Amino acid sequence: MSNSHPYASFQDVSLEYPNGTIGLSKANLSINEGEFIALVGPSGSGKTTLLNTLAGFVHPTTGSVSINGQVVADESIFVPPEHRHLGMVFQQHALWPHMSVGRNVEYPLKQTKTPQDERRRRVNWALKLVGLEGFSDRNPSELSGGQSQRVAIARAIVAQPRMLLLDEALSALDEPLRESLRLELRHMTIDLGLTTLHVTHDRGEAIALADRIVMLDHGHIRQIGTPDDLLNRPADPIVASFFDDATLFEGQCDNGIFRTHKPSFHIPTRLLQTEDGMPEGPGTLAVLPDAMTLVEDSIWRENTAVSPDMDTSSLLSGTVMTSLYGPQVNTVVVKADDLTLRCHITGARPRQGEHVGVRINKGIFYPGNKLPRRT
Repeated sequence: MSNSHPYASFQDVSLEYPNGTIGLSKANLSINEGEFIALVGPSGSGKTTLLNTLAGFVHPTTGSVSINGQVVADESIFVPPEHRHLGMVFQQHALWPHMSVGRNVEYPLKQTKTPQDERRRRVNWALKLVGLEGFSDRNPSELSGGQSQRVAIARAIVAQPRMLLLDEALSALDEPLRESLRLELRHMTIDLGLTTLHVTHDRGEAIALADRIVMLDHGHIRQIGTPDDLLNRPADPIVASFFDDATLFEGQCDNGIFRTHKPSFHIPTRLLQTEDGMPEGPGTLAVLPDAMTLVEDSIWRENTAVSPDMDTSSLLSGTVMTSLYGPQVNTVVVKADDLTLRCHITGARPRQGEHVGVRINKGIFYPGNKLPRRT
C-alpha cells in the first residue's frame, strides 16, 4: 500500500453542530486503497461522525473530504451519499421485512437501473460470498441474527462499491458468532481488495481486524497507527488510558525519582519510557495493567526507601474491588486512595476486600503540567 496517493482523505475536517457541539476538530486522515481502518474511542468521541462525513450523511463545517482523488465535500462542494458509490452496514441490519432476502440484496442494483440478468448474477455472487447461497427466496423473519447481518453485508457489496463503511456492524451479535464473522469479514475484504472504514467500540475487534487504528476523543484524533503502535507506544495519556486500560498518575520527576502524592509512591525514572531522554519535571505516568505486581500487604516498604539505581518502585497500599478470571491473565481492580488501578496477574486471584500491595514495574512518562484537556 502506498501513502503517496490516498484512496480517501480528510483534510482539516471540522464539524460544529447548530447547538455549538463540536463533532470533529481539524481531523486529518489518509486511507490507502485496500486498507482496513478501525475507528475507536469512547462514546461521543467522533468516530461515527467521521464515518458519516465520508458517507455524506453530514456536511463538514470546514475542511475537505476526498474519495479516489475527487473532492466530495468542502465548504462549496457536497456530493450526496447516493453518488459516492459506497457500501454501508449498520449495527441494526435493517432488512425490509416485506422483501425476500434476494430482493433485499438486489435493492441497490434496482436503484441504479442495472439490467435484470446482471442483477440476478450479482445477487447470487454476493450471497455466495457471505455463505448464504440458496437463501435468495427466504423471508428475513426466518433468519438468525448472524444470517441477517450477512444479508446486510451482501447488500452493501453487491454494487461493488468503492469503499465499505461499517458502523458497529458486528456489535449486536453474540460470541462466538461475532468472532466467526470477524474472520469472514477480514477474509472477504482482502479477497475483494475493499478499502474499509470500521467503527467499533471493541478494542479487541479493532486489533484483530485493522491494518491501522484511529483513536478519537471528543472530536480530536489522538493517534493513528498500527495495533502494535497503540498497544505499546500510546501517543498520550488519554490513548493509554482508553486503549490500554492504563492507570494515570500525575507527579514530578526529580533527581532520578518520579514521585506522586495521592496515592503516594516513588519509582526510579530509569524504569520509565519517554521520548525525551531522561524524564525530568512535572508530567503524567501511564502504567499498563501488565506492568503491576501484587504482593501481600504485610510486605510494606516505606516510600523513602526507593533510590534512583533500584529496579523496583515503592508499594502502593490498596483494597481489591474486583477479581475476574481470564484464560491467559486474571484482571484485578484495586482501589488505592481515590485511584482505581486495573492489574493483570497470573496465578491465584486475591479475594474481593483483601488488602494488597501494588508494585509498579515500569511506566510511560508524558511531560507536562497536567493531563491533556479533553475538549
